[in-house]
Order: sequence, then structure tokens, then C-alpha cells
Amino acid sequence: MNKKPLKLKITEDEYIAYHKIEGKENKPTIIFLGGFMSDMSGTKATELEKHCKNKNYSFIRFDYFGHGQSSGKFTDGTIGKWKQNALDVIDNLTTGKLLLVGSSMGGWLMMLAALERKERVAALLGIASAPDFTEELIWKKMDKDARKQLKENGVYNLKSDFGDDPYPITDNLIKEGRKHLILNDNIKIDCPVRLLHGMLDDDVPSSFSIMLGQQLTTDNMCINLVQKGDHRMSEPDDIGLIVETLDDLMDYF
Repeated sequence: MNKKPLKLKITEDEYIAYHKIEGKENKPTIIFLGGFMSDMSGTKATELEKHCKNKNYSFIRFDYFGHGQSSGKFTDGTIGKWKQNALDVIDNLTTGKLLLVGSSMGGWLMMLAALERKERVAALLGIASAPDFTEELIWKKMDKDARKQLKENGVYNLKSDFGDDPYPITDNLIKEGRKHLILNDNIKIDCPVRLLHGMLDDDVPSSFSIMLGQQLTTDNMCINLVQKGDHRMSEPDDIGLIVETLDDLMDYF
């Protein structure tokens, strides 16, 4: 694997850091979309890259604006901006058909990207997908004091279970996120979709994948609830299930 990422320049001052491997031309390029405040060096992204290298699949992992090794401040990011990052990667770094793999927030972003690039996205694989999480899992769970802090300061530090540092939630993240909500209507995506979700997920309940599946118009969709899986879905058995599901999807092409 390349230790130093490549850079995709998106404006005069902004760039997306990424790693890319080339594989079979007759197979879709696989793009991994990570989660909220995660980066492309995580277990799922790197294990998928190893698997794709072994299978001779084309694969890209990247960091959103304000994440990992990409430019920008996390607090300047929004769902719309991160969706655009995914589209920038699709439009500038790939040709032909695509298979998007989205983890947590990435499961939301892959749906948004697929809706805008229907002619190119051939399959979707969601892992602990978190559509509409800014509204359903953050805003609606905030008490009056938290909402007051958010309004007055423009940011609220949300306690995280994944480390000592809180998640800085901005007022703009919540408000802008409302432009991209997808669970309130049919999601007109007709390609094969597979949704994996741990039943021990305390951060994004598995009901989110069920709700997402119910809104999709495709008739080729399967939800796999993993009895002992948590939100990370990064244990060896979880990774095994992810790559098995990925291979099954790639067999369509």
C-alpha cells in the first residue's frame, strides 16, 4: 500500500487525500466512503484495500474535507460538502461503473452520490448506514441546554464513545443536513443494494438500515443483521462478511 496519499485538488486551497489501486477494467471501481470524523486509515478501509488488491479490483479510499489527511477544518464541513467530495472523486478519479461502499455516515453519502450519478453507480454496500443522522440522532436527541449552546455558540461539543475528544457539532451541520434528508420519501435507486448492520450497534440502531431498505425502490436489496456486530463492524468476522458481500456483488459484473 502507498504510505503517502495522492491529492485531488478541488479548489485553489482545498484538496482531497486519497489512495487508489488499479484492477480489472471490466469490473466496477470500488470506492469506500467512511464515517463521521473517521478517516481512510481505518480497519475497514485498509482491509478492503488488501482484499481488492488480492482480487485485482480497482479501489479508492479517501478522506473528506476536514477529515484525516485532506485539507480544511472539520467544523467547516457539511453533509452537502462531503457529498460533493464523493462526487469529485467519482468524476475526476474514475471511469465506467462504480460500486460504492459506505460506512455509517458514508452509507448516507453513498445514497446521495448514487442519486446524482445513477448512470454510473452499479451497486451499493452499506455498513451500519446512518442516513439522516444529523437530524434523527443528533438534533432530535439534544436537550434544551444543548440546543441553546448550539444556537448561541454555533457549535456544541457532543460526547463521543470512540475517544476522549468530543464531536464538535455545528449549527450549520444540522441546518444544511436538512437539505439532504432521504428517509421521508422513496429513494429512487434501482441497482443491487446490500445493507449490513450490527444488532449491538449503540450509535446507529439497526432500524436505520431497515428504514433505508424500506424506502429504496430497487427490487434487488438485502438487509443482513449481524447478531454480535457493533457499530464499528471491524472484527475479523465482520470484515469477512463485508468482503464476502462485496464479492457477491462484484459477481454481477
